Amino acid sequence: MSQQSVRLGEKIVGEGHPCYLIAEIGINHNGDVAIAKKLIDKAVLYGFDAVKFQKRTVDVVYSQEELARPRESPFGTTNGDLKRALEFGHEQFAQIDHYCKEKGIHWFASPWDVESVDFLEVYQPPCHKIASACLTDKALLQRLKATGRAILLSTGMSTLEEVDQAVALLQGVPLLLLHTVSTYPSKNEELNLAAIATLAKRYGVPVGYSGHEVGLMPSVMAVVGYGACAVERHVTLDRAMWGSDHAASIEPHGMEQLAKYIRLWPVVRGDGQKGVVESEVAVRQKLRRFL
Repeated sequence: MSQQSVRLGEKIVGEGHPCYLIAEIGINHNGDVAIAKKLIDKAVLYGFDAVKFQKRTVDVVYSQEELARPRESPFGTTNGDLKRALEFGHEQFAQIDHYCKEKGIHWFASPWDVESVDFLEVYQPPCHKIASACLTDKALLQRLKATGRAILLSTGMSTLEEVDQAVALLQGVPLLLLHTVSTYPSKNEELNLAAIATLAKRYGVPVGYSGHEVGLMPSVMAVVGYGACAVERHVTLDRAMWGSDHAASIEPHGMEQLAKYIRLWPVVRGDGQKGVVESEVAVRQKLRRFL
């Protein structure tokens, strides 16, 4: 397999292969496995390849001061009440693991700390995702590298020098980079899709796009214009639902449209060889004038 592709489970991702579509459920399940399952159903229905979650060891990722900070939510009056309520444990992820296997779709997550890597390894995911916020966490990257699994690395809010260091540290494991802008939602003028080509040329690994913009077309353009081999978008049942990430997510109709447009591209692209297609022959015989 060339350096321009990685294997995720039974699927190959990279140049010349179908775009790998990831529905980022994240914390949009609002602490409810039933909501997570509904989003998994939508991802399956519209032909996504994977759903993604997030995993944190709350008392490791957040300071006690941060957890005690006042914050009103349906789960309580502190930030800790909210963070703990949104965190799935083994009981919930065991259900998700079984459900995704039953439905035939990949699932994986972004671990935000070393303990969360150990937690996720129980389920033998096809890969792990490194969130942009964790790109400079060397201990986390080293633990993820030790799993030997493929890694998806988001590069938001990072300099090229920081990406250099992360890529060097992860050398030796299958790696897929994701260009992204870490604002929610992202402004169109800041998306800089041309950076996809920059990353591909610099590192010689497959590069995808994790979009946080309003709308769908920039995510489609990332594939059509710059060859993004994977596209990740946050998904929700309803952008009006309570929660911090719903407003920057796409709803089921958007999931359907995004998948349709991206899957259409290799069909209409063709092979570039100009000639008469079979369906034109009869029309040619009827209408063509030879001077």
